[in-house]
Parts: sequence; C-alpha cells; structure tokens
Amino acid sequence: MEVTSRLDWHPKLSDPTESRTAKPRTFGKTMVIDKGLGLNAFQDLLDTAGDYIDLLKIGFGTSPLYNQKLLMKKIETAKANNIVIYPGGTFLEVAVRQNNVDAFFDMMAYLGFNGIEVSDGTIDMEREARNELIHRGADAGLTVFTEYGKKCWGSSIEIEELIETVTLDLKWGASLVAIEGRESGKGVGIYDENGECKNADIEQVLNRIPNPDILMWEAPHKEQQVHLLKMLGAQIHLGNISPYDIISLEALRRGLRSDTLTFGKSAETVPMFQI
Repeated sequence: MEVTSRLDWHPKLSDPTESRTAKPRTFGKTMVIDKGLGLNAFQDLLDTAGDYIDLLKIGFGTSPLYNQKLLMKKIETAKANNIVIYPGGTFLEVAVRQNNVDAFFDMMAYLGFNGIEVSDGTIDMEREARNELIHRGADAGLTVFTEYGKKCWGSSIEIEELIETVTLDLKWGASLVAIEGRESGKGVGIYDENGECKNADIEQVLNRIPNPDILMWEAPHKEQQVHLLKMLGAQIHLGNISPYDIISLEALRRGLRSDTLTFGKSAETVPMFQI
C-alpha cells in the first residue's frame, strides 16, 4: 500500500523538555572535536547528527596533516550544515611560538574556516597579544572562541584570573569562553585526577560570572555531561564531545535517557493504558 502522508513523533516524545531549538541556537550548543575523521565518516556524522552539532573543532594542530582538498571539503560540508568549524587553539599557539601568525590567518581564509579558537593552554601569552588575536579573528569575520585554563596535569581554576579573562575576551570580540577540560577530562580545570567534577570550583565560577551563558564546559565523558547537565541545566554549552556521542548527548539534553528522564515535563495526570 502506498504511503501518502507523513507521520512524525509527537513533540513531547521527541523532546520531553520542550526546550530544544533548531540551529542557529543561542543556548545549549554542542562542540564536537574531530581527531581525524575521513570524508565518508564525516559525511555520515553530519547525515546522522548534523542537526545537533553547532561547533566543530579540528583537534589540536592536526589541520596541516590533512590532504588540503580533503580538509577544504570537510570545511565546506560543515558550513553547508550551519556549523562553525575551526582549528584547535593549540595550532594557533604553535603559530604564535613560531612567529607565523600572518601565515596562519592567510591559510584560515584560504581554506574557508569560519571560526577560530584563541587559547594559551600550553604557552605563556601576554594579555595584549591575546587581545590582538581575538580582535584580528573577529575583524576577519570569524566567530571567535577562547579558552581559559592550562592543559598541564593538576592545573586548576583561579577565579579572579578567570573573571578577568572572560571580561576582556568578550570585550575584544569572543563569542564563548571554554573552560579547559582537554580531551582526557582528567586532572585539569574543573576535573580531579579521576575525572570527577569539582563542584566547589564550579559553584565559585557561577557565583562570580555575571552571565554563565557565555561559558562552554569541555566535558568529554558521559558521566561529566550528566553531572553538568543536572547541576547547570540542559541548555548549557558543552564541548570536546566525541563524534560518536552526539546523539546520546542530545538524548541526555532532552530527557530521553534514564540519567536525565526527570528533565522531561510530565503530564498532569497519567491515563490508564487500555489493553
């Protein structure tokens, strides 16, 4: 029999929280870290989960390791899916250390990246230099993301330094400031050596930052995602998400997994099922 009409999931089944919006989103953005997907895997990722990816980072300094045509195709495909794509901040740190910032920006424009990450997770960078990089990225029409925190084991959040960083980064043109969590999610920033969230540090940040919505929390592991979503709400920005965890994270956000089922709005009365 020919199907002549389309049937969709009831809205309260596809999103029990009734809060998720389509891209471009203001809240609840998800950043994926790409550590080497080929074109087929990349296209599969976007076909499957592209609606739930807002930002995509070509991890670390891997951008020059790709065949150039392949990388340009990935960038083109991401932008066609309304995704901001950019190299990892570590690569810009390499450019700063090698005194090749001009060449870095030239290639950013040539390849078609539409975002940039400014960080000093590995190198020491003067505040003036950070300001200039943020301003240069914004002036080039790129969406600028910055990152607070060092990547070394045992590094922690210094609240006064964080507040100053966030304030100045936004002033110079940053859209979001990520709280360092690395791809390991252990022994850095808001995570202890076992990868568990340091709630006292998180609460201290929330008590001092005027607008928490400008923060993106790097949370590579499911347990961290669940903890932060329960603590801070389903509409927080989360980063360093594995390509294989996008659908499962979106399910967490919507209350479609047991861990966050209480996020969903319940009916006032529960009718008896008729068998």
